[in-house]
Amino acid sequence: MVFKRRDRRSVAKAILDFVYPRGGWARAFEYVKHRVRRLPDTPEKIARGIWAGVFTTFTPFYGLHFFIAAFLAFVMRGNVLASLMATFFGNPLTYVPIGVVSLTFGDWILGTDAAEQASERSFGGKFVDAGWDLWHNFTAIFTHEEVDWTGLTVFYDEVFFPYMVGGLIPGIITATVVYYLSVPVIRAYQKRRKGRLTAKLAELKKKAIKKADAGKSAD
Repeated sequence: MVFKRRDRRSVAKAILDFVYPRGGWARAFEYVKHRVRRLPDTPEKIARGIWAGVFTTFTPFYGLHFFIAAFLAFVMRGNVLASLMATFFGNPLTYVPIGVVSLTFGDWILGTDAAEQASERSFGGKFVDAGWDLWHNFTAIFTHEEVDWTGLTVFYDEVFFPYMVGGLIPGIITATVVYYLSVPVIRAYQKRRKGRLTAKLAELKKKAIKKADAGKSAD
């Protein structure tokens, strides 16, 4: 296999690389930033893709962020590849503050009491209950067990829905700020890169002319 890894990673190593990439998050961020700036598209179109990717990280649809970001970028006529790279905005270092802000804002909009809900079942416990319901109800298809959606219903009402509602405004604000910061940076980078390429082509043309003149003189 040509593309098979020589050093096959264990599950634990794969998880560790996701939480803390090789070289650190700063290096990973620089790599993504470099790749985004080199995309062959207009600054506005790339920035619209970035907007879609950043906004998507404020939604609770974990595991589907790539698809949602790509769809939003397509609808907005933005750069789809830029939207995929921009989902990097959501990572193990930022998901906690994003989640806290989204849930707090969602509870405020919906008028729910997060402290009262937490006293009935912990935040982590609601995730566990939802996962258990999914597994139990799946296995119930092949057994005589009764289907029970209680844990998943609580999770939807007290975590998923408040998160989804509360993430909209912070997501729009953050994505818009990133959009307006990205446009001038990408435009300046593309202009500087175009200038370097033009200068390089001029230098090559100059050398070619000199070489041609030298050949004529030799004749």
